Amino acid sequence: MRHLAMAERLFLIGHVVSMVFGLVGILLVVPNAEVISLSEIGQSVMEWSMAGGGVAYMILGAAGIFLYATRTLGLVKALGFLLPSVFISLGSELLGTSTGFPFGHYSYLSGLGYKIAGLVPFTIPLSWFYLGFVSYLLARTGLEVDRKPQWWRHIGAVALGALLLTSWDFVLDPAMSQTSLPFWYWKQPGAFFGMPYQNFAGWIGTGSVFMAVAALLWKNSPIKLERSQLSIPLVVYLINFGFAAVMSLAAGFSIPVCLGLVLGVAPAVALWLKTSATTTPVVIEPTTKEVSVTSIKVAIK
Repeated sequence: MRHLAMAERLFLIGHVVSMVFGLVGILLVVPNAEVISLSEIGQSVMEWSMAGGGVAYMILGAAGIFLYATRTLGLVKALGFLLPSVFISLGSELLGTSTGFPFGHYSYLSGLGYKIAGLVPFTIPLSWFYLGFVSYLLARTGLEVDRKPQWWRHIGAVALGALLLTSWDFVLDPAMSQTSLPFWYWKQPGAFFGMPYQNFAGWIGTGSVFMAVAALLWKNSPIKLERSQLSIPLVVYLINFGFAAVMSLAAGFSIPVCLGLVLGVAPAVALWLKTSATTTPVVIEPTTKEVSVTSIKVAIK
C-alpha cells in the first residue's frame, strides 16, 4: 500500500508540473516567441511541452486518481467508476463531434494525442474520469456524513457532482477554444463567450449518466472518508480549476471564472469541510466490558 501511495503521489506531482509547463508555453512562450531567447535545452523542453504537455497532464492525472481510488475505496469501486466514465463520455464525445449532439458542433485540433475514429483524442475520456471522480466523491461523501446512503442522497450526489464537473468546463472551454494555441473549436460559436448553452446541458447530462451508473455499481455501500483523505480530490479539483481560470483570465474571460467560483469551487470546499476531520473514536472499557462510541454504549454479551 505504501508503494501505491508513492506512485500515486508521483503521478499527481507530474500532473501539476505538466500543467505549469503548459501554462508557461501557451501564455508566455508562444505569444512572445520572437522576443524570448531560449537555450537549446530550453527550446527542446518547450517543444516537448507544446507537443506532449496536454497529453501528459491528462494521463498523469487519470493514473494518479485511479491509484487514489484503488487505495482508498478498493479496486472494484475504482473500476466501477473508471469504466462507465470513460466509455460513456467517449460515446458522448464521438456523438458530439459527429452530429453536434449533445454539446453542439465542434471539432478537436491537434495537441491532445491520437484521435479515436479520427474525432476524439484518447485523452479526453481520461479527463472526464478523473475530474468526474473527484467531483462525485466530494459530493457523495459530503452528503453522506454520519448518515446512511438513501435514494435521495444518491440523486443529490449525482446532480451535485455533475454540477461541479460542469462548473470546471464553464472556465476551461472559453479559453481552450480561443487561445493563441487552441485545442478545439466551435463550428457554430454560441452566446456564452463562444460556447453554445447546449454545451452545458451536454456536460451535465453526460456527467449525470456515468455518475449514476457508477453509483449503481457501487451499490448502497456508504463512502466513509475523513477530511484528510478527501484532500487529494479537493486539491486536484482546485488545481485543475486554477489552470482553467488562469487561461480564461489571460484571455479576458472573467465572468466564466466568477461563475465557476460560485458554482464549483465554493460547493467543493463546503463539501470537504462538511466531512469529519477525524475518525469517531471507539473506546473499550475493561471493567464493564462495554464499547463506547461517543455517547452510545453497547453491552458485550
